[in-house]
Amino acid sequence: MKNIAIITDTNSSIPNEIASQFSITKIPILIQFGEESYTTGVDIDDGKLFEMIDDRNVLPTTAAPSPAAFQQAFQKAFQEGAEGIICVCCSSKVSATYNAALLAAEEFPGKDISVVDSLQLTLGEGFQVLGAAEAIADGASQQEALQVIEDIRIKTHVYAALPTLKYLAMGGRMGKLAAGLADTISIKPILTIQDGKLELLEKIRTWGKARKRLVQLAEECTEELEIKRIGLPHVNNPKGAALLFEDLKEVLSITQEPLISEFSPGLSVHSGAGFIGYVIVTS
Repeated sequence: MKNIAIITDTNSSIPNEIASQFSITKIPILIQFGEESYTTGVDIDDGKLFEMIDDRNVLPTTAAPSPAAFQQAFQKAFQEGAEGIICVCCSSKVSATYNAALLAAEEFPGKDISVVDSLQLTLGEGFQVLGAAEAIADGASQQEALQVIEDIRIKTHVYAALPTLKYLAMGGRMGKLAAGLADTISIKPILTIQDGKLELLEKIRTWGKARKRLVQLAEECTEELEIKRIGLPHVNNPKGAALLFEDLKEVLSITQEPLISEFSPGLSVHSGAGFIGYVIVTS
């Protein structure tokens, strides 16, 4: 059986224990507060990120991994015996990560490196990675694992909600006055992935109604389909994610435990604390 390494980036929201279980390498997204640089999964997580944001009242910027970071990961994989590499990256529509991995792969002519644009974020990307890792563990070829990724991509449904517009306003994506007025009247955005980007789908009044709308959307996207995987990414809101899962269980046929995971700083800086959502892969 061919030894195939699996590599991704931290925007995949895969918990460390699962990455370790499948020997998945995660290349970190970088967080920049002015001249200060932090590495996702090393010296910053969602908790520390929003402590710093609230203390400084400013949003940091994010930076995709460099081609050199991927090059080092590819080199290490080959040195450890890999005969091929599958590298799944967050959507090229929102990050330079995919292009960085492509540039790195060019440094290994003749090597079997498949760089995949997931066209997804968070566990929408992460489930592609896990699907490939599980397939490889079961003896699949590199091409068969790539087909698993494609199958998961077209059957993935992502919806989320924001409890506050404060952080969107801080990032300049919404005027502070407009955000303040929207929070005053309890407008809660419903988000989804469209064309590889996290986009506004609807605006709902009150957090309770937003959660109910998330459940309705789950019913609509899974109608007459079997749920193969379900994950709930969140930003410093594990309780909210757990409650959302309980709501989903009341109306959906869910037989597996959910994967509840941190959204991760490279993404959460663009949404804000309190974010909850779900990623469902159907049959």
